[in-house]
Amino acid sequence: MPFSRPTLSELRAQVLADIKAGLPGADSLLRFSNLNVIGVSTAGLAHLHYGYLDYIALQATPYTATDEFLEAWAALKDVFREPATAAHGNATWQGQPGTSLPQGWPVARGDGYAYATAADAVVGPDGTVTVEVTAVLPPIDPINNPTGRGADGNADVGTTLTLQAPIAGIQSTGSATTALTGGADVESNDSLRARMLFAYQNPVSGGSATDYVDWARDVPGVTRAWCAPNGFGAGTVVVYFMLDQAEAVHGGFPQGTDGVSQFDKGPGTTGPRGIVAAGDQLTVADALITEQPVTALVYACAPQANTVDFTVTGLSSASDATKAAIGSAIDAVFLAQGQPIAGSEVDLSSINAAIAAIAGTQGFVITAPASNIANLTGKLPVRGTMSYPA
Repeated sequence: MPFSRPTLSELRAQVLADIKAGLPGADSLLRFSNLNVIGVSTAGLAHLHYGYLDYIALQATPYTATDEFLEAWAALKDVFREPATAAHGNATWQGQPGTSLPQGWPVARGDGYAYATAADAVVGPDGTVTVEVTAVLPPIDPINNPTGRGADGNADVGTTLTLQAPIAGIQSTGSATTALTGGADVESNDSLRARMLFAYQNPVSGGSATDYVDWARDVPGVTRAWCAPNGFGAGTVVVYFMLDQAEAVHGGFPQGTDGVSQFDKGPGTTGPRGIVAAGDQLTVADALITEQPVTALVYACAPQANTVDFTVTGLSSASDATKAAIGSAIDAVFLAQGQPIAGSEVDLSSINAAIAAIAGTQGFVITAPASNIANLTGKLPVRGTMSYPA
């Protein structure tokens, strides 16, 4: 049976009762008496001590530890909090041929997010200059910027980028010619704890399926990962992954193209054995190449969305807030049970239970889908249109 911590009111009552019991026949607890003040102060100190003991108990196990104590438990399994990482990609400007664009030149997005050129570049004969730009991470501040804002630097192809200092011969306004990817915030406690517990429960075993999941989730921004052995044929390993926070604007799906690491090498060759990945997939593939068995041909891949539409009867008059809560409940079940590996299902009963737990949903019936939702290889179930017919 767990220990029941006394409340501050209970402690005050106990201390004052002890004082009265120790001074029989005297009214020792008048409103402004010294003994009354001392009793209340003593109860407050005892309550503070109970709180500190609760805090010690919280940090004494990896399941409940927080902040630096959580990091210490994780470090025992060689798992460390992922730092904020900067987004990067290519951008193009128009200009006079031969004009130089120096490395480190300040660039900004329309909302003010800052980038800088990553190398020296020169406007070519076609009147354009293309150069890699890297996000400039704002300083981490425990109050104003605890996450590092790395994920904010991700941007789509075509995003307008402006030179923040004029260069004669180059137009100030340009655009991203590739998606700016790779940006991620400082890892949260929940994410770090999940990776740590996975490491405790699944010790490294030389390239097992769980090893690939562990290695992929060590990449900053990766929140979920799955391994498909021999996914593209004998000797191949396909690693699917999601970036639920870093690519939240795209539903968590990686932005780039599937493929292998640029550093992959086959026997007697100098180049990769498969199509080289790009964007987020390249970031993960390059991280896996340093951990994987040397003979494996590893593909980093983004799952494709398997959109599932829902029809729910009996709630046509439900409020918008209730309908939003239903959508969030379905998303939570998909997050827990969905995976791009065939052989399992998202249980419709779990979705029913999640909706039933929401106030104001009595009498609902899900008419579509009519059965459990099968997980398909390479596809991840996501919620589509929600219909509430009368």
